[in-house]
Amino acid sequence: MKSMIDRQLPDFQMEAYHNESFRTVSNNDIKGKWAIFFFYPADFTFVCPTELEDMAEHYAAFQKMGVEVFSVSTDTHFVHKAWHDTSDTIKKIKFPMLADPTGNFTRAMGVMVEEAGLAYRATFVVNPEGRIKLIEIGDNSIGRNADELQRKVEAAQFVANNNGQVCPAKWRAGKETLKPGIDLVGKI
Repeated sequence: MKSMIDRQLPDFQMEAYHNESFRTVSNNDIKGKWAIFFFYPADFTFVCPTELEDMAEHYAAFQKMGVEVFSVSTDTHFVHKAWHDTSDTIKKIKFPMLADPTGNFTRAMGVMVEEAGLAYRATFVVNPEGRIKLIEIGDNSIGRNADELQRKVEAAQFVANNNGQVCPAKWRAGKETLKPGIDLVGKI
């Protein structure tokens, strides 16, 4: 499997449910912005609403960081609306819920479970140039953590803005970073 890290995000155009309406979302909507694509298996399921609620609770922080969040599943935008209308948890979502019923984008991102027609739990962080900087893919029975994702996005933004610096494990904004060089070899 060829890594998608630093590759250009594939072209896409999908219908979305967002702010109580339907709209089309495409690559044009993320030009010059940081973006998170948060794939999940399906609406009206079990782990998915816990993850989407966690992302909803962090959405304002992501927005403050200049990051747009897009959830993605192979459900239709109509199903997204129905789930939003019937679930108090999903009503908390303020970010666009992308619909990929053909699975084209899910396949292009390498996260389609073909035999089920569903996406794996996958997260992609894309920089303002449209390049994929972080990928996390997990088994569909394992939920993700928006706190850790926020930390990783902060690190990605830091290294993008601070050439030659890298962020160590558990790094948080404002903490010490590292400048790789021969003087650090064997001293960490």
